[in-house]
Amino acid sequence: MKTLILAAVAAMGFGTTAFACPNFNAAPAESYNASGSQLRQRRGFNVVAGGNNYIWNCPNVRPGTDTGAGYFPTAPDFSFNMSGMGGLRLVVSVVSDCDSALLINTASANWYYDDDDNGNLDPRIVLTRPANGRIDVWVGTYDGEFCNAQLQMETFAR
Repeated sequence: MKTLILAAVAAMGFGTTAFACPNFNAAPAESYNASGSQLRQRRGFNVVAGGNNYIWNCPNVRPGTDTGAGYFPTAPDFSFNMSGMGGLRLVVSVVSDCDSALLINTASANWYYDDDDNGNLDPRIVLTRPANGRIDVWVGTYDGEFCNAQLQMETFAR
Protein backbone atom coordinates (compact mmCIF):
# COMPACT_ATOMS: atom_id res chain seq x y z
CA MET A 1 0.00 0.00 0.00
CA LYS A 2 2.75 2.47 0.98
CA THR A 3 4.62 1.73 -2.27
CA LEU A 4 1.49 2.45 -4.30
CA ILE A 5 1.00 5.79 -2.57
CA LEU A 6 4.61 6.80 -3.24
CA ALA A 7 4.29 5.73 -6.88
CA ALA A 8 1.14 7.82 -7.25
CA VAL A 9 2.88 10.87 -5.79
CA ALA A 10 5.82 10.40 -8.17
CA ALA A 11 3.46 10.06 -11.13
CA MET A 12 1.87 13.41 -10.25
CA GLY A 13 5.21 15.12 -10.82
CA PHE A 14 6.32 15.36 -7.21
CA GLY A 15 8.86 12.52 -7.43
CA THR A 16 11.97 14.64 -6.97
CA THR A 17 10.56 16.54 -4.00
CA ALA A 18 9.16 13.41 -2.33
CA PHE A 19 12.58 11.77 -2.21
CA ALA A 20 14.05 14.76 -0.34
CA CYS A 21 11.39 14.30 2.35
CA PRO A 22 10.60 11.78 5.08
CA ASN A 23 10.37 8.51 3.18
CA PHE A 24 9.08 5.28 4.73
CA ASN A 25 10.83 3.30 1.97
CA ALA A 26 14.27 4.52 3.13
CA ALA A 27 16.19 2.16 5.42
CA PRO A 28 15.61 3.20 9.05
CA ALA A 29 18.54 4.05 11.28
CA GLU A 30 17.32 1.46 13.83
CA SER A 31 14.74 -1.36 13.68
CA TYR A 32 13.02 -3.21 16.50
CA ASN A 33 10.33 -5.80 17.12
CA ALA A 34 8.04 -4.88 20.00
CA SER A 35 4.84 -6.23 21.46
CA GLY A 36 2.17 -4.37 23.33
CA SER A 37 2.98 -6.31 26.50
CA GLN A 38 6.72 -5.48 26.24
CA LEU A 39 5.85 -1.78 26.09
CA ARG A 40 3.66 -1.88 29.23
CA GLN A 41 6.87 -0.63 30.83
CA ARG A 42 8.15 2.53 29.13
CA ARG A 43 11.12 2.00 26.80
CA GLY A 44 13.52 4.73 25.76
CA PHE A 45 15.61 5.01 22.58
CA ASN A 46 18.36 7.63 22.27
CA VAL A 47 18.50 9.68 19.07
CA VAL A 48 19.78 12.97 17.68
CA ALA A 49 16.70 15.02 16.85
CA GLY A 50 16.66 17.10 13.68
CA GLY A 51 16.81 16.93 9.93
CA ASN A 52 17.05 18.93 6.73
CA ASN A 53 13.57 18.37 5.26
CA TYR A 54 10.91 20.96 6.09
CA ILE A 55 7.71 18.93 6.51
CA TRP A 56 5.35 21.32 4.69
CA ASN A 57 7.56 21.25 1.57
CA CYS A 58 6.86 17.51 1.33
CA PRO A 59 3.75 16.67 -0.71
CA ASN A 60 4.03 12.99 0.28
CA VAL A 61 3.54 13.81 3.99
CA ARG A 62 0.18 15.17 5.05
CA PRO A 63 -0.50 14.51 8.75
CA GLY A 64 -4.12 14.64 9.80
CA THR A 65 -3.07 16.02 13.17
CA ASP A 66 -0.99 19.07 14.17
CA THR A 67 0.14 21.49 11.47
CA GLY A 68 3.23 23.10 13.03
CA ALA A 69 6.69 23.46 11.58
CA GLY A 70 9.28 20.72 11.67
CA TYR A 71 12.50 19.54 10.06
CA PHE A 72 13.04 15.79 9.70
CA PRO A 73 15.57 13.38 8.17
CA THR A 74 14.70 11.45 5.02
CA ALA A 75 15.05 7.96 6.54
CA PRO A 76 13.07 7.04 9.64
CA ASP A 77 15.04 7.22 12.86
CA PHE A 78 13.21 4.08 14.00
CA SER A 79 11.07 1.35 12.51
CA PHE A 80 9.07 -0.86 14.88
CA ASN A 81 7.35 -4.09 13.90
CA MET A 82 4.49 -4.06 16.40
CA SER A 83 2.45 -7.06 17.57
CA GLY A 84 -0.18 -7.74 20.24
CA MET A 85 -1.59 -4.20 20.08
CA GLY A 86 -5.27 -5.16 20.41
CA GLY A 87 -7.02 -3.35 23.28
CA LEU A 88 -4.10 -0.97 23.87
CA ARG A 89 -3.19 2.68 23.38
CA LEU A 90 0.37 3.48 22.30
CA VAL A 91 1.94 6.65 23.69
CA VAL A 92 4.94 7.86 21.67
CA SER A 93 6.79 10.87 23.09
CA VAL A 94 10.13 12.65 23.01
CA VAL A 95 12.22 14.23 25.75
CA SER A 96 14.92 16.48 24.32
CA ASP A 97 17.39 19.30 24.85
CA CYS A 98 15.62 21.50 22.26
CA ASP A 99 12.25 22.18 20.61
CA SER A 100 11.72 18.73 19.11
CA ALA A 101 8.98 17.45 16.80
CA LEU A 102 7.63 13.97 16.11
CA LEU A 103 6.43 12.36 12.87
CA ILE A 104 4.91 8.87 12.65
CA ASN A 105 3.73 6.76 9.71
CA THR A 106 1.60 3.85 10.95
CA ALA A 107 1.00 0.36 9.62
CA SER A 108 -2.27 1.65 8.13
CA ALA A 109 -0.32 4.36 6.18
CA ASN A 110 -1.55 7.28 8.30
CA TRP A 111 0.77 10.19 9.09
CA TYR A 112 0.80 11.85 12.55
CA TYR A 113 2.74 14.96 13.60
CA ASP A 114 3.17 16.75 16.91
CA ASP A 115 5.30 19.55 18.27
CA ASP A 116 4.59 20.38 21.93
CA ASP A 117 2.00 18.05 23.51
CA ASN A 118 4.53 16.43 25.90
CA GLY A 119 5.32 19.79 27.53
CA ASN A 120 8.70 21.56 27.68
CA LEU A 121 8.57 22.06 23.86
CA ASP A 122 8.57 18.27 23.32
CA PRO A 123 6.08 16.19 21.27
CA ARG A 124 3.67 13.42 22.24
CA ILE A 125 1.34 11.37 20.06
CA VAL A 126 -1.21 8.89 21.41
CA LEU A 127 -2.32 6.21 18.96
CA THR A 128 -5.67 5.16 20.42
CA ARG A 129 -6.09 2.03 18.29
CA PRO A 130 -2.64 1.08 16.97
CA ALA A 131 -2.59 -1.72 14.43
CA ASN A 132 -0.14 -4.58 14.39
CA GLY A 133 2.57 -4.04 11.79
CA ARG A 134 5.24 -1.50 10.99
CA ILE A 135 5.39 1.95 12.55
CA ASP A 136 8.06 4.35 11.27
CA VAL A 137 9.16 7.21 13.53
CA TRP A 138 11.12 10.38 12.75
CA VAL A 139 12.38 12.67 15.53
CA GLY A 140 12.92 16.16 14.17
CA THR A 141 13.06 19.69 15.46
CA TYR A 142 10.75 22.66 15.10
CA ASP A 143 13.48 25.04 13.88
CA GLY A 144 15.95 22.83 11.97
CA GLU A 145 18.52 22.63 14.79
CA PHE A 146 19.93 19.32 16.05
CA CYS A 147 20.00 18.11 19.66
CA ASN A 148 20.15 15.03 21.88
CA ALA A 149 16.78 13.41 22.50
CA GLN A 150 15.11 10.23 23.67
CA LEU A 151 12.12 8.62 21.99
CA GLN A 152 9.84 7.00 24.59
CA MET A 153 7.15 4.40 23.93
CA GLU A 154 4.62 2.90 26.32
CA THR A 155 1.29 1.06 26.05
CA PHE A 156 -1.80 1.36 28.23
CA ALA A 157 -5.13 -0.43 28.28
CA ARG A 158 -7.88 1.41 26.40
